[in-house]
Amino acid sequence: MHRRLRHAFGVGRPTGLLRPPLAIAILALIGSCTPRPPLPDPFHSPAELRVVTLNSPTSYYLGPNRAEGLEFELASEFARRLGVSLYMYPVPSVAAMQAELAAGRADIAAAQITADGGWRAVGVAANVYEHIPQIVVYRNGAPRPRDTIQIESARLSVRADSPQEHLLERLKHTVAPTLSWIETAPRAADPVQDVENGDAQYSVVDAREFSFSHHLYPDVAEGFALPDDRPVQWVVRQGAPKLYAEVNRFFEDIAGSGELARLVALSSGDSHAFAYEESRKFDELVTSRLPRYRNLFEQAASQTGLDWRLLAAIAYQESQWDPAAQSPNGASGLMMLTVGTAQALGVRDRTNARQNILAGARYFVTVLEKIPPRIPEPDRTWLAVAAYNVGFGHLEDARVLTQKRGQNPDSWADVRRQLPLLADEQWYERVKRGYCRGWEPVQYVARIQRFLKLLEWQSPSAIASQATRVRPEA
Repeated sequence: MHRRLRHAFGVGRPTGLLRPPLAIAILALIGSCTPRPPLPDPFHSPAELRVVTLNSPTSYYLGPNRAEGLEFELASEFARRLGVSLYMYPVPSVAAMQAELAAGRADIAAAQITADGGWRAVGVAANVYEHIPQIVVYRNGAPRPRDTIQIESARLSVRADSPQEHLLERLKHTVAPTLSWIETAPRAADPVQDVENGDAQYSVVDAREFSFSHHLYPDVAEGFALPDDRPVQWVVRQGAPKLYAEVNRFFEDIAGSGELARLVALSSGDSHAFAYEESRKFDELVTSRLPRYRNLFEQAASQTGLDWRLLAAIAYQESQWDPAAQSPNGASGLMMLTVGTAQALGVRDRTNARQNILAGARYFVTVLEKIPPRIPEPDRTWLAVAAYNVGFGHLEDARVLTQKRGQNPDSWADVRRQLPLLADEQWYERVKRGYCRGWEPVQYVARIQRFLKLLEWQSPSAIASQATRVRPEA
């Protein structure tokens, strides 16, 4: 029997095809699963939709509040349209995905797949839904490559048996006979690291993957795109013609409506919802918007023992003090509460500023209380702010890495240097919770620190100038 670990915000499997709430589960020990006969077509019974994937930034990973990644978003929407629950689980490798599909334990494989012969032997490739540019990257300061001729005689790094290597093989047999490259092991470090370290002049990578990895390698830049893009598609298990037809219809519909383009853009490594506003706008909103809510921040601070300015700084980063703000993942309000967090804290209306601010403060306290009290301030607070953003589990993974690398896990300065490693495959595979956008909590804390300092510098009269003019929300 499968051991299913339900996601914190998931529910049980449905009793019928009546659009039940989405159920998300993670298969933790895929190697220990006993093979089962193929599942029936979900249109013949009230079965859940089972999607196998990889733990990667471009497909599926656990964010601070829910699963994230483009393939997860697509699978969630597909299951919602079918009116079935979703059971999406990662496995360690492409070979393991193919085994799941071949055995009928998964209905669909979705992990930015280009369906070659190996995939077609175990399933049926759906229509291509995206073409990903393949780009040549180089180290900043070196001459920028602009065409294939420049890389023919260069030291080129590429992951072994990857779509990028297969593309180079085609180029070698067609337009670039002298092309050669260095292979990294399939599960080794990102080839972009070879360019960063100077071990290679260039590397070939997916444009989508580079949108994530360039945060790890700031000295590496995009040169040019190769002539052929990489097609991406889902692979459906054999013997499910109705499911196959629904998959193709789904992608045709969301492509035509613009929903596919929106999801692709939101799932880029460059598009996460952070409000990088200039100090000028912050100063403007300190005067025009903060006075409406300052007394609510002060009340929440009084009840929780926190600094009201810290709460206000967090709320500015989250929403720019807009009670109607919403994020792509469904969080809303001044402190950007998710549905699950709001329900757990008894919030009935997330747009109600008083309820939202107090709940956000209480939630921050629960995070802060998880940080060992032995850690001195301000490190303890900055670790809690990072956990508020990325999730306590991912913060703990970074602290474990910090200690393993001989640094201080109780020092925010040391931990923030390790957090970006959680987006690097050679490191996130060594920790409990896997991939996360580790650079984001580092940026998040830096923004909070800046906003807090600006609030500390503000004169009390400037912040309170409109406090009596606006009645706080009930």
